[in-house]
Amino acid sequence: MTYADKIRLHARERYVLPARDRNQMRFSIRAGDVLREMGMSTRNTPGVCEALKGPKFWLANNLRLLEVSGPPSKQSSTVVCTYEFADSTDANPASPQPSASWTRLRGALKDVFANLGGGEAYLRAEREHFYASEKEK
Repeated sequence: MTYADKIRLHARERYVLPARDRNQMRFSIRAGDVLREMGMSTRNTPGVCEALKGPKFWLANNLRLLEVSGPPSKQSSTVVCTYEFADSTDANPASPQPSASWTRLRGALKDVFANLGGGEAYLRAEREHFYASEKEK
C-alpha cells in the first residue's frame, strides 16, 4: 500500500464515513489535521494535499470536490478540501459534476441569441465588424 493509499484510507475512515453516518451533505478535510493524525512530518504535506484533491479519492468515495482553499500553491498544511456527497442517482458517478451555479446558467442566453439569428450568426456578424473598415481609417 502506497503512502497516498494510506492517506486516502485514513481520510475515508476518519472523515468520509463519519460524515456519511451523520447524514452531512458537505464536509471538509484540513491537510494539517491529516498530517498530525497520521504522525507525518510537514515534508509529507504535498503528498497529503494531492491525495485529498485527486479524483482517485473523491471518485472512490462518491464525492464531489467543491473547493480547495489555502495558499495559491495549494500545497500547505492549511489547505482545506471541501466535499459533498454525490447524488446516488447519478447516471455516471465517475464523471465530475458541474456546480449548481453553472447548471443554473446553462441556456441563460438562449433567447437572446435566437433573436439575433442564432449563436453562429451572431459570431459571424461580430467577426465581420471586428476590424475597422478601410473607409473608417
